[in-house]
Amino acid sequence: MSYKAFKFSTACLLIGGVLQAQNSNLIQYVNPLIGTAKMGHTYPGATVPFGAVQLSPDTDTIPYAGPDGKYTGTAYRYCAGYQYDDPTIVGFSHTHFSGTGHSDLGDFLIMPTTGTLQLNPGTADKPETGYRSRFSHSNEVAEPNYYKVKLDDHNILAEMTTTTRVGVHQYTFPKSDDAHIILDLMHGIYNYDDKNTWTFVRVENDTLITGYKQTHGWAKTRIVYFAMTFSKPIQSYGYAQFKKQVYQGFWRRFNVTQNFPEMIGQNLRAYFNFKTEQDEKINIKFALSPVSTVNALENLRTETPSWDFAAIKAKGQQQWNQELSKIQVETLNKDDMTNFYTAMYHTFLGPTVYSDLNGQYKGLDQNVHTTNNFTNYTTFSLWDTYRTLHPFFNLVQPQRNSDMIQSMLAHQQQSAHKMLPVWSHYANENWCMSGYHAVPVIADAIVKGVKGFDYNKALDACIATANVKYYDGLEDYIRLGYIPDDKRGNSVSTTLEYAFDDWSIAMAAQKLGRNDVYETFIKRSQNWKNVYDASIGYMRPKFSNGSFKKEFDILSTHGQGFIEGNAWNFSLFVPHDPKGMIDAMGGDKKFLPHLDSLFTMHLPDEFFAHTEDITREGIIGNYVHGNEPSHHVAYLYNFTSQPWKTQERVRMILKKQYKAAIDGLGGNDDCGQMSAWYIFTALGFYPFAPGSETYQLGSPAVRKAVIRLENGNTLTVDARNQSDKNVYVSKVTFNGVPVKGTTIDHSKLIEGGELVFYMSAKPTK
Repeated sequence: MSYKAFKFSTACLLIGGVLQAQNSNLIQYVNPLIGTAKMGHTYPGATVPFGAVQLSPDTDTIPYAGPDGKYTGTAYRYCAGYQYDDPTIVGFSHTHFSGTGHSDLGDFLIMPTTGTLQLNPGTADKPETGYRSRFSHSNEVAEPNYYKVKLDDHNILAEMTTTTRVGVHQYTFPKSDDAHIILDLMHGIYNYDDKNTWTFVRVENDTLITGYKQTHGWAKTRIVYFAMTFSKPIQSYGYAQFKKQVYQGFWRRFNVTQNFPEMIGQNLRAYFNFKTEQDEKINIKFALSPVSTVNALENLRTETPSWDFAAIKAKGQQQWNQELSKIQVETLNKDDMTNFYTAMYHTFLGPTVYSDLNGQYKGLDQNVHTTNNFTNYTTFSLWDTYRTLHPFFNLVQPQRNSDMIQSMLAHQQQSAHKMLPVWSHYANENWCMSGYHAVPVIADAIVKGVKGFDYNKALDACIATANVKYYDGLEDYIRLGYIPDDKRGNSVSTTLEYAFDDWSIAMAAQKLGRNDVYETFIKRSQNWKNVYDASIGYMRPKFSNGSFKKEFDILSTHGQGFIEGNAWNFSLFVPHDPKGMIDAMGGDKKFLPHLDSLFTMHLPDEFFAHTEDITREGIIGNYVHGNEPSHHVAYLYNFTSQPWKTQERVRMILKKQYKAAIDGLGGNDDCGQMSAWYIFTALGFYPFAPGSETYQLGSPAVRKAVIRLENGNTLTVDARNQSDKNVYVSKVTFNGVPVKGTTIDHSKLIEGGELVFYMSAKPTK
C-alpha cells in the first residue's frame, strides 16, 4: 500500500495525549518502505529477524559497469535492489543487504508471467519486451515478514513471506494456458557479465528443483545452494543459456534446453510452465543453504513442513512482535512511534544467520564447519555497526551478539591472515572500508560482561589482528605512529580509526588484568596526536619524512587523507580521548564556538561531489549525519562547560534526519547503524566510545520506554514533562538517586530500575 494508506491504518493507543505501544501487535508501527527512496538503501520485502532469506522485489537490472567495464555509478541506487520511484518490478530475489553503500547478492530471482514466454527482463520504459511488469504503489503492501504487490502486465497477485532459511511465494494467476514461473539464475545486484561463474540445476521430480550458483563479485567466491518446490506439478520446463560454452563434450547428443533434468552453465534462465484456472494459486518454497542441496532440502522440510502460507506469515510476524517487544515505548505522536519501531526493525535485519539447521556452514577457508553451541552469522558491516548497533545488541540482544562474536572468532581462525572480519559476508572477506572494527565490538562485549565466549582467546584474536603488518598501512602505523600520506590515500582517517581500535583493546586488557597488553595499546591509542596539526587546529595528512601536506583543504572529501569525510568532521574523531582532543584544540573557550559552527556553517555541494555516500539530505551545516564518522559528535558538548547543547543538538538531529516517510533516512542505513543511533538517542543515552561501559546522557525523545532485558530485569526510561519544546534536561535520577554529571554505566542499567529525565524548555547552565 502507499505510505499515505499506511499512516491511515496505523492504530495507536492514545492515552492522555500520549501514544502508547500496544503490547501484542508492535509490527503495526513498522513501515518497511521507509528508506526505500533516495539514499536509505533499505528493501521492503519479507524476512524474519536476522533471517538468512530476504525475499524482496528488485525494480531494475542496472549493471555495475558499462560496456567499457568501468563502474557507472548508476548501480549505487540499487544496493538493496529496490527504488521506490521505479515503475516496474523485474522479479523477487532471495538475498539482499539492508542500507549498504556497496552491494552483492540478489540471488535466485523468481518472476511469474502469463502469455508468450520471454526469458529476458525487458526494460523499464518497455517492460512488455521482457518478463518484468508495471506495478502501482496503491497495490503494494509491505509489513514485517510480508510483501504483496499486483503485477499489472501479467494480472498476477504476488505475495511473499519467509522463515529463517526459506522464502515462500504465493502467486494468484488468471485463467491461462500459458502460465510460467521464471527462475533467473543470471540476475544479481551489482551485476556484470562474468559475475556468475557457474550454475547447476537438477529437476528432481515434477515439483522439486535443487541446485547452486557460484558468483564472483564483492565476495570473490560465493556459492549458494537451494531447494525449490512447487505446490502444483510442472507441466513442462526448460532453460536458455546466455553465454556459449566453448566445449560441450558429448552432452550435445541431447536437447538439454527442454525437459532435460539437468541445467548446467554460466548464465542460465530457467522456466516452468503451468496451466491455471481463474484465481488459482501456485505456491513456491525456496530454501537456501551455504553448504549443500541436501541441507537446503532439510531446511525446507523442517522450517516449512506445510503449504499454509497464512500460518508461515503469522509465525514470522509473531517473531517480529517478540523482538520488537523488547522495548515498549510511549511517544508524543504517530510519526515518532513509526520511526522508533521501524528503526528497531532495521536493527534486527542483520547480521544474518549463516548456518543450516544442522549447524553446518561454509567457512572463510571454503571448507564446511559445524557450530559448537552457537548460531553462525554473516553480513558484518563493521566500519558502521561497531559504533552503535553492536552496543545496542549488548543491551537488548547480548546472547545473539555473543554468537556474532563467536562467528567473528571462527572467521579469524579460518582466515589465511588470522584477522578478524573487516567487512565480511557469505564466507568471504571483502576488505571494504578501513580500521579493524571487529575489535571494539569484542572489547565492548568483554567490558560489559556479555557471556558466552572466551574473553582471553577473543582478546588474543584482537591483538593478532592489530599486528598484521601488511594490512592497510599497519607496519608504518606501528613503526611511525601514523600512516604516511605518500603510502596510503586514507592516511589520516585510518590512523584515527586504528588509534580508537587500539584503545578498545587496552580497555579489554585492563578488564582482564593483562597489563602488558594494556600498556602497549594505550600507548598506541595516542597516535591520533601524530596527525594533529596544532597550527591549523585540524587533523592533517603527514608524509613519511614527518612533514605535513602543504596543499590541503579541510572541507573537501576527495584526496585529503580521509575516507568518506573531510578534515572538519574527522578531526573530531577521537572518541576515546575527547578531553585530550579538546585541550589540543585550545580548550573549552576555543572548542565550543568551533563545534557550534559545525552545525551552522554551509557546506557547498562541491566539497562532497566525489563521495556518493554523502548527499545534501544527510547534512546539517557541515555536520554529516548521513555517514557514520560523525555519529558521536553531538555528544561532544558533554565534555565541555555547555552539556545542554548535546540535548539541543540530538533532538534537532532526530527531527531532521529521521522522518516517517519513504525517503525518511538522511543516508544509507548501513545494516542498522543509522537506526541504532536513533533508538539510543531517542532513549536518552548513547554508547559514545564502544569499549567503555559508560553511556553519555542526552535528551530522550520518547515519553516513556520499558526495556525488557535478557537477564530478566526491566529498565524503565521516564521523560517527565516531555514535549517538542522541552528538549533540555534539568536533572536525571536513577532509582531515585540523582545522577551526577552526564554519564551512566551499563552495569547499573542492566540491574534494572527507573531512569528519570526531568525535561524543561530552558537549559540548565
